[in-house]
Amino acid sequence: MTSSASTRRAAAGGRADPTRSSASLRHRLAERGVDAGLLMLVPALIFTLVLFVYPFAYGLGLTLQPTAGSQARYGGGLFANYVGFFTDPFIFDSIWITMRLALPAALFNVVAAVPVAFKLRGRFRGKRLLTTLLVLPITLGTVLTAQGLLIFAGRQGWLNRFLIDIGLIDAPLQLVMNYTGVFLSLVISGFPFSFLLISSYLSGIDPSLEAAARTLGANWFERFRRIILPLLAPGLATTFILTFVLAFSVFPSARLVGDAGGETRVMALMAYRSFAEQIDYPMASTIAIMMGFVELVVIAVVLLWRATLFKGPTGGKG
Repeated sequence: MTSSASTRRAAAGGRADPTRSSASLRHRLAERGVDAGLLMLVPALIFTLVLFVYPFAYGLGLTLQPTAGSQARYGGGLFANYVGFFTDPFIFDSIWITMRLALPAALFNVVAAVPVAFKLRGRFRGKRLLTTLLVLPITLGTVLTAQGLLIFAGRQGWLNRFLIDIGLIDAPLQLVMNYTGVFLSLVISGFPFSFLLISSYLSGIDPSLEAAARTLGANWFERFRRIILPLLAPGLATTFILTFVLAFSVFPSARLVGDAGGETRVMALMAYRSFAEQIDYPMASTIAIMMGFVELVVIAVVLLWRATLFKGPTGGKG
């Protein structure tokens, strides 16, 4: 009888309880961050695959399908488009032309936005109105901004006519249809984004830190250099990256208020020229891929700078 009881207990112990096993599995998965909440990521995953991964893979595949004309002109077999990109000065020089526009514009927007956001973080009468005026260019769009520049700063614009009427200049200033026009357009459209982002990061820095440094005798420059700037570094890096990417992909401004065949022959215009004028989709895809590569290089450099300046996880609530 004792032997039979032992056998039954052993058999019962050998049978797994389905409910207990399932609960244990859910518990183990939950400890590894796997639960039903991950289903919320499915729409985002599908969105990324359909609108980013597939177009990128398709465009990358196009770059390896050069046309017969590209192969005959540049050689290189499957890599004829890349050979042409790096050996054709008219195409390759567009990198430096675009960088010459995007880097100064992004840097100017960030540097100009810091003191403005720093002064506007306090409370004073008229702050809301002033903030609204600074952010207002966001609502204009690139085309309206370009049109406004043509009307205001063109050869027959209000500014030139005013300067001529008061005798300050004899001939109209060339402020549009060149590098200056595109740069002004990038500043007008990019500064509000820089201002809003930096203001958000500044609002996440505890004012008591600066107050404590003031009580210890630190002047405004020392407080900014030793407290504000290191904590603001992540915000500055993020702001610069976003404004740089926007400026690097400039297209309407370069065409409407720039010199599309000369000093504002940016990479986006070269891709459009290959796509719409030459009907060379593989070369247009190659230029687009190289645009992304150049942007990634600049982003990596900025993030390395940020890592050397700030070691913490974040510098504000952003």
